[in-house]
Amino acid sequence: MSGCSTCSTSSGGTGGCQSNGSCGTSDCNKMNVFDWLSHMGIPEVDNFDIVEVKFKGGRKEYYRNVDFLALNTGDPVVVDVPSGHHIGYVSLQGELVRLQMQKRKIRNDDEILRIYRVANQKDMEKWGEAQNREIPTLYRCRQIVEEFGLKMKMSDIEYQADNSKATFYYSADDRVDFRELIKALAGEFRIRIEMRQISLRQEAGRLGGIGVCGRELCCSTWLVDFKNVSTSAARYQNLSLNPGKLSGQCGRLKCCLNYELDTYMDAIKDIPSIDRPLQTESGPAKLQKTDIFRKLMWFSYNNDNDWHSITCERVKEILAINEKGKKVFTLQYNEASEIEDLAAKSTRELELLDKKFASTSPKRKKKPRPQNRNSGGNRNQQASNKPDSKPNKPEAQQNANQGSRPAGDQPKKRRNKNRNKPRNPDANAGQATAPQPQQPKAPNGPPKRQNVQKPKANDGNQGNAANANTGDAKPKPQGKKKFPPRKNQGPNPNKPGNE
Repeated sequence: MSGCSTCSTSSGGTGGCQSNGSCGTSDCNKMNVFDWLSHMGIPEVDNFDIVEVKFKGGRKEYYRNVDFLALNTGDPVVVDVPSGHHIGYVSLQGELVRLQMQKRKIRNDDEILRIYRVANQKDMEKWGEAQNREIPTLYRCRQIVEEFGLKMKMSDIEYQADNSKATFYYSADDRVDFRELIKALAGEFRIRIEMRQISLRQEAGRLGGIGVCGRELCCSTWLVDFKNVSTSAARYQNLSLNPGKLSGQCGRLKCCLNYELDTYMDAIKDIPSIDRPLQTESGPAKLQKTDIFRKLMWFSYNNDNDWHSITCERVKEILAINEKGKKVFTLQYNEASEIEDLAAKSTRELELLDKKFASTSPKRKKKPRPQNRNSGGNRNQQASNKPDSKPNKPEAQQNANQGSRPAGDQPKKRRNKNRNKPRNPDANAGQATAPQPQQPKAPNGPPKRQNVQKPKANDGNQGNAANANTGDAKPKPQGKKKFPPRKNQGPNPNKPGNE
C-alpha cells in the first residue's frame, strides 16, 4: 500500500489523511476523511507490570514485564523457566491480570519470573523443530508403557522451546510407580523427562473439542478451576439421571451443571415439600411434576393418567387443612358448596348472554322464490295463460260423452305409448268406437291431459248417434283443442294456437 509523504499516513489506514487532502497526492484525494479522534490524547498504559502468558493446552502462567516491553495480545514472547527458556503468547495484560491473580490466589512476590524479549524469527524456527518431535515421541512412549504393563494413559507431550526438557502428561485411576519408565524414556530420547499427572477434565481441556452446545469446550477456553459436580445438581434441576446425557467428553459429569444451580436453589425455596399424598374426598392425590419457575405442581388421583395443576399457595393451604385432620373436597375447592355456587354463577351468565343476543339479533327476511327459468314470461303472465282449473260440470260431461270429432278438427298427433289404453276400462266397456275420457281431478291442481283417439272417416253415423244420446247438450265448437300446460311449465309460445 502506498502512503502520503506529507501526512505520513498509509492509504489503507482507518484515520485517513491528516492534511485533509492538501498534499495533492492521489491517495490523499481518495481518503479525504476527517479524523474526529485526532485531537484526543492516547490513553496511558496500565502500570501493572505482570502479564498473563498462554502455553500449549490452555495452560496459563504469569510473568513480570521488567523491561516494560510494548506488548499486545497475541504476541509471542520468550519467558524464563526454571531450566532454560520457553515461548508463549500474551493472553492478558493490565489491571485485569491483577483480578485474575486474586481469583487464582497467586501472590505478587519475587517468585514470579520475568519476560526476556519478544520472540524473533530464529526463536520461532527452533521452537517449531521441537514441536515436530512431539507426535513421534508420544507414539513411542505409549509402546514403552505397554511393554512395562503400567495402568496409565499418556495423553500429551510438550517440548520446551530450547529443546532441553519434555513434559509427559498422563492420567491414571490409581497411583503408578513410573521410576523405571523415566529411565527408559530418558535413554530413548536423550532428554530430561518430567512426568505430570492430570485429571480427565484437564485431559479433555488439553485435547480440546466441541461440546453438545455447539461451542468449544469450556475447559479448553476459559475454565481454569474444576469444581466438583454431583448428581444432586441434576436432581435440583429436574433432569433425568441419564449418564449418557449428563456426562461430557471427559466421561465425567458436565461442568455446566453447576452454572444454573444457584438459580434453581433460589427458586426452590418457595416450593413446599411433599412427603405424603394430599388427602381429598375424591381420593389421595400424589405429586407427579413440579415447575419451580411457574410455581405450579401437578397431582393425580389414585395414580390416574389425568393430572391436575394447582399453585404452590394452594398446596400449602391443603397441607394446613390435612394437618388438622380434615379433607378437602377437591384439589381446587375445599367444599362442595363452592362448586355449586360456581355452577349457578356460570348458568346465570349464560342466561344473560342468551337474552342479550336474542334481543339484538335481527329477524331473517324470507327470500323471494326464484322465477321459473323454463317459462317465457312473468309469473302473472303464466297464471293468465293457464286455463280455468274448475270447468263447469255440464261442459265436462258433454265433452266426456262426445266420442268423435270431424276430421278437420283433429289435433296433432303426440307420441304416447299408452294412447290406445283406456284410463278407465269399466267406463269404456260398453263403447267400442270411442273410449270415455277420465274425469278431471280436484280443483287444487291443473287438469291432466286427456288422451283422444283419432276418429275414423267412416264413423260419422256413430258420432251422430253419440251426440243424440247426450240429449239437449250443445255441440262443442270446432277448432284446435288447447291442452293445459304441464306442471311448472308455461305455454309453448312457438305454437300458433297458444297465443
